[in-house]
Amino acid sequence: MATPQIGSSHPETSTTPTTQLDRQPLHDPIMTDTQNVYHDADPAVGRTDTTLEDINTPYRIPVHHVFDVDTRTGFMASIEPPSRLPQQWQLWEATLDNAIQSKLQIGDKIGITEDEERVSREWRKRVRELQVLSIEELKPSAVLLRRAHLVLTYILHFYIQSIPPTEAILIPQPLSLPLLRVSQHLDIPPLLTFSDTVLYNWTHRTKRPTSPDGTPQIPEIDNLRTQTMFTNLTDEEEFYLCSARIELRGVEALEIMRLTMDETFVDDEISVRRITSYLSRLSEVIGSLKDLLLDVRKGCDPDVYYNDVRPWFRGEDSDLLKRKWVFEGVDEDPTLSQPEELSGPSAGQSSMVHVLDIFLGVDHQSSATSTQPSFMSRMQKYMPHNHRLFLNHLKTNPRPLREFVKRVECSLGDAGGRELGERYNEAVMALKEFRDAHMIIAALYILGPARRVAAKSKAGAPVTSSDGGVNPRDVGSGAAASVVMGTGGGYDVRVASPPAKVKGTGGTDLVKFLKDTRNRTQEAMIQLGSKMET
Repeated sequence: MATPQIGSSHPETSTTPTTQLDRQPLHDPIMTDTQNVYHDADPAVGRTDTTLEDINTPYRIPVHHVFDVDTRTGFMASIEPPSRLPQQWQLWEATLDNAIQSKLQIGDKIGITEDEERVSREWRKRVRELQVLSIEELKPSAVLLRRAHLVLTYILHFYIQSIPPTEAILIPQPLSLPLLRVSQHLDIPPLLTFSDTVLYNWTHRTKRPTSPDGTPQIPEIDNLRTQTMFTNLTDEEEFYLCSARIELRGVEALEIMRLTMDETFVDDEISVRRITSYLSRLSEVIGSLKDLLLDVRKGCDPDVYYNDVRPWFRGEDSDLLKRKWVFEGVDEDPTLSQPEELSGPSAGQSSMVHVLDIFLGVDHQSSATSTQPSFMSRMQKYMPHNHRLFLNHLKTNPRPLREFVKRVECSLGDAGGRELGERYNEAVMALKEFRDAHMIIAALYILGPARRVAAKSKAGAPVTSSDGGVNPRDVGSGAAASVVMGTGGGYDVRVASPPAKVKGTGGTDLVKFLKDTRNRTQEAMIQLGSKMET
């Protein structure tokens, strides 16, 4: 079917929403060709110097693997990530294996025993005695670099979070130097990120026969397992897989966005009807993302998550004691420097959620005059380099959807224009309801356990680890908390009042952040029937 030209009539008038191409696109797809995703030998993959100048024009989104976004799997790896590094780096893999098998405990765990402290202390000693391995032969492979980042950051968090709260955080050279170098090459911070725990941390639950054409098996929502975990608990796995399912389900939203962007460049009555239909479908997809988010309750227990899983995620900015993470050996390598900001893995680092915000015109900047980036903007630094390029490129779209809808709704002044505005507002509201669901999950998995322990402590009952202990680095200034020596040389947390502020793993005031993002999402809705400002 011939491609219609801008301003011409459409060759057909169907407005049925579809995620399949119903005509040749006017502009290149927003996702890469599936044959161009994992080309390790290509220098653009994993490069830190790839910029928007590598792309032909400031607004077209070409078929090119520079974005590393797959038409079938979106931001998730399109082929199963390696579960082990090659033999040359097995020292790292063995160190991580040993940490998991030793069942290391959080250093500020309530009621930690002397034996548990000894096991952690001996493991950290072995890390300090490791050989400093070179990463030179990893550099040609983005896939192996990602696995190296995953392994080293899991070791990092095991090392840091098993340190007692009375000790400084000094990261030894055998860990700090290769991690900083891998992170520098990938252009991603040197700590655990959403991409480490979700995007590049899965395997197939059931291996299926190779297709006749040799195409690798792709990840599917109902056929995933997690490769690497701190605890190997099903609760931890379900927490990761919840996000993975959202990423995969969101692929349809990416296709709807591509179709919609094509139609905004046609800009006639038929394109308006099509966009109206696409937005209706987008609302349904976002609604299914909300359902998947709430489904985490089926396999992840709130107290187990809060006590046994979540503490391992904490970044430097979640440390109530304000301890700096000192990467030793940096002074010996002039190409390296101490990181300035280290926030733990967060759902705010999901590129899928950011794409929805950009497409629908949600602005998370705290104020028009603020010089400080919003939390959501900061979280983009923790995404894979190629995915950041993708988001930045979407922002350059000369016909943003929200402005298109406002103009059409005002200029047409008929039922078609109003329906377009209504469908747009419904999509925004669906995203707002997704964030409402996020607040529900935060209340169930973080605020609830923290308040239960605070209430028990206030009543004078002893607080033990089985009660869902409050971690000292989670409690904000609104709660009177102190770390005291417990039995057996362990540490207990006394909470005199319920925490007024609980920090998210990204270092934010969790409740305020969630409310702000929800409110700013709702603010993106347009007032129907209003005149465009000139």
